[in-house]
Amino acid sequence: MARPRKQKELRRTHPVMLRFTDTEYERLLSLAESASLPLAEYIRKQVTGKQVKIKYEIVADLPELKKLIAEFGKIGSNLNQIARHFNSGGIHSQEMRKKIDQGISDIYEMKYEVLKMAGDFLSLSPGDTSVQKGDSYHGNPETYRQ
Repeated sequence: MARPRKQKELRRTHPVMLRFTDTEYERLLSLAESASLPLAEYIRKQVTGKQVKIKYEIVADLPELKKLIAEFGKIGSNLNQIARHFNSGGIHSQEMRKKIDQGISDIYEMKYEVLKMAGDFLSLSPGDTSVQKGDSYHGNPETYRQ
């Protein structure tokens, strides 16, 4: 079975020839590959001003990250237990509130550790990768301290 024809207004009928140096061509190929696009589609999007999303995959095998991932799993389990407690009509006590606040504070502290290790990809300004404990940009763990 043949592929259906495109509508006339969607057909690309105007070829444009470009010449690139080896360096330029290799760079374009690399960028197109990073965006998971064919070279022609990548160049077309660049020329027409459409957004090209390049996905980066960061792989790290650090013991600290493995430890943090395990801690996040434990926190998730604890949150599920708390939700189950309250959803089944559990009593809201002052002690429970303090434990929840402490847990939230611990989560923020762990978040700061992750950001420090990762170099804070969501930096406040270009070139600024510093993360200060207590920055309101990422939340403040002291807010939840009792």
